Amino acid sequence: MNARLSFDAELESLSASLIRMGALATDAIDKAIEALEANDGALAQSVIAGDRNIDDMERSIEHQCLTLLLRQQPVAGDLRKISTAIKMITDIERIGDAAADIAEITTHIKEHGIPASLSDIADMAEAAQKMVDDSIQSYVREDLVLAADVIARDDVVDDYFNKIKKDLAAYIAVNEEHVDCAIDYLMIAKYLERLGDHAVNICEWVQFYKTGMHKSERIL
Repeated sequence: MNARLSFDAELESLSASLIRMGALATDAIDKAIEALEANDGALAQSVIAGDRNIDDMERSIEHQCLTLLLRQQPVAGDLRKISTAIKMITDIERIGDAAADIAEITTHIKEHGIPASLSDIADMAEAAQKMVDDSIQSYVREDLVLAADVIARDDVVDDYFNKIKKDLAAYIAVNEEHVDCAIDYLMIAKYLERLGDHAVNICEWVQFYKTGMHKSERIL
């Protein structure tokens, strides 16, 4: 196998690893939300335990990227692809952390499931999940239209967060005995809001990979 074919094979292996890591993170989010809505402590514990696998993949992919950079000295598009992978794994790992944090709260939350008065949390979770799923798909499909759509949807998740903060304040006003529970749900909403931010970051790096532009600035 000549040098170019070997390098292409290594790039394909890198992409496959990144996709697997993304799948682990999206699965963790799906299970964390399911555990929250069903108050399933066992499922929540499985999410917490599984976070180590995502951390391990981050280190493995980082090693792949650094090896390619040192051995191959790639240029232009190839360099963008490797740089994108290095940036994306940070956000994917933090998505896994957020899933584990939501699961951790679920294991001790005092309410069973999401109170009807806080139903926006379920809707926010669905919107954030979809953003994460689509951000990974935008990389898999190299889809700039989908990437831009995910970025635009971040405002929706932010609006949910702001509304939930107000709803929680109103909830505490008439349920003072549930202050700790309200704080738990506020933390969950904050983690969901961060999921949207990480999805946006991933999509911005997909845009960089395909165009050389990052946040309207040419980098490479």
